[in-house]
Amino acid sequence: MTALETTLSKNKLIPVVAIDRIEDISPLCEALLEGGISTIEITLRTDSALASIAEAARNFPEMAVGAGTILTADHVKAVSDSGAAYGVSPGLTEKLQNAIEQSGLAFLPGASTASEIMKNLEYGYTIQKFFPAEAAGGVNFLKSLSAPFSGVRFCPTGGINEKNIVSYLNVPNVICVGGSWFVTSDKVKSGNLKKLAEEVRGILEHIGGDF
Repeated sequence: MTALETTLSKNKLIPVVAIDRIEDISPLCEALLEGGISTIEITLRTDSALASIAEAARNFPEMAVGAGTILTADHVKAVSDSGAAYGVSPGLTEKLQNAIEQSGLAFLPGASTASEIMKNLEYGYTIQKFFPAEAAGGVNFLKSLSAPFSGVRFCPTGGINEKNIVSYLNVPNVICVGGSWFVTSDKVKSGNLKKLAEEVRGILEHIGGDF
């Protein structure tokens, strides 16, 4: 089992966050760890993203820090230099794959069609991100993939929330899900990280069980 597979297996819920202020990342990581989550996906959608990845990777060795929304070879180098444990992308191109191979970065490529899943499989990815999950067919589409792609497991992201998370996790080919509803910018900036830790514990209790 790879380090990435171990991380995703241990964390059924991956927090997907956009960090606007670097000073928010350490308290956020503390709250997530206290709540029971030991990974985070920091998306490259803000000016503070790379610095936040570096801060989290440096100060929280027990937290597997992922970098999301990787789109280019330059992104791969930047997040690798920042200390990210793994990268996540909504899709995959040949140039991006070449950069991933050269960097050695653990990677979770996205797919939303059978052809994209097959392309990712050609590169050896048996764990893939299913994005945008709800818009691309949701639980029923994932179930339909289990027969033709029996060796692939998915991390659905996009439209996941407290109302549908269990239905996704109950699909046999789902290893974990990614969500942002509990780590929105407003919640992170509020400074009420004790409340966030409690919410995380509540979510994990809600999805508890053997998936």
